Amino acid sequence: MAKIPSWIRPARENWTYHGQTRPPFAVPPEAGQESVWDYPRPPRIESDSREVVVSRNGIEIARTNRALRVLETASPPTYYLPPLDVRVDYLAEASGDSICEWKGLARYWSVALPDQRLLQNAAWSYEDPFEGCEQIAGYFSFYASLLECYVDGTRVKPQPGTIYGGWVTHEVVGPFKGESGSENW
Repeated sequence: MAKIPSWIRPARENWTYHGQTRPPFAVPPEAGQESVWDYPRPPRIESDSREVVVSRNGIEIARTNRALRVLETASPPTYYLPPLDVRVDYLAEASGDSICEWKGLARYWSVALPDQRLLQNAAWSYEDPFEGCEQIAGYFSFYASLLECYVDGTRVKPQPGTIYGGWVTHEVVGPFKGESGSENW
């Protein structure tokens, strides 16, 4: 588990919403739905036994019933898949990294499928996440904007924006971080 650096604290305190109350612009959830505004910050991690599949043009990259959902205020769930359920032979370490004030340093992966173009930075993982996110260490998450991602047989939509990796399903309502005007949430 990585030690949380002191400079992270201001980034953590910068957020306006932390899941305690929904803002007035939040879409009210209907029966069977969750509001992303009820998700906490720091994020909650929970197991999900539904089938999760990641593929591209008919080639399966991952399939699991042991995913972890990371639930963070204003974002649709991000699904992390255990390495034993991922075709790691299709992954190639990519250049660059990023830091999340809650999860730590992310390492990026490109997807290299037979006879297809390389999908740069299509996946990421946290090898040594911060305290509170240890469960996702070594697990992989995939961008639904670059790959075909399914939860329980239903194709997900990617979270808006270019940097976020949440998966939008019928069970979550927003609005979502990454949409126009969400920079100060």
